[in-house]
Amino acid sequence: MESVEVSNCCKVDYHRQPMSKRNEITMRCKMLTAAAVVMVTLTAGCSTFEKVVYRPDINQGNYLTAADVAKIHRGMTQQQVAYTLGTPMLQDPFGTSTWFYVFRQQPGHEAVSQETLTLTFDGSGLLTGIENTKKLPESKED
Repeated sequence: MESVEVSNCCKVDYHRQPMSKRNEITMRCKMLTAAAVVMVTLTAGCSTFEKVVYRPDINQGNYLTAADVAKIHRGMTQQQVAYTLGTPMLQDPFGTSTWFYVFRQQPGHEAVSQETLTLTFDGSGLLTGIENTKKLPESKED
């Protein structure tokens, strides 16, 4: 019995012709190539996919330029400094009059950078110390 009639229009052949050797090799090559492409895509996709995705720049804190810092000098009062630079990000909670202007920036796929301006005031509220931990960016004149 070579074929069985399932319905009037379809026949099922139980004796298939074996694949030729050439077709079998071609099929294996295609399968191996497809498997290799999938593996490379899965392993390489993780590292390159992150660079393709948009990440916004994240800026936090007090953005100060060198021109802003140049406006302050020793002997200014706390009110004058606050008017010139704005309110500080942090004030020392332990009673010493120290103000911290912190600016933290994380550009899209780059490392985080932080700039800190530390101002110290004496007991009468006059500015006595100015310390920059990182050079502030130059202001851009438009």
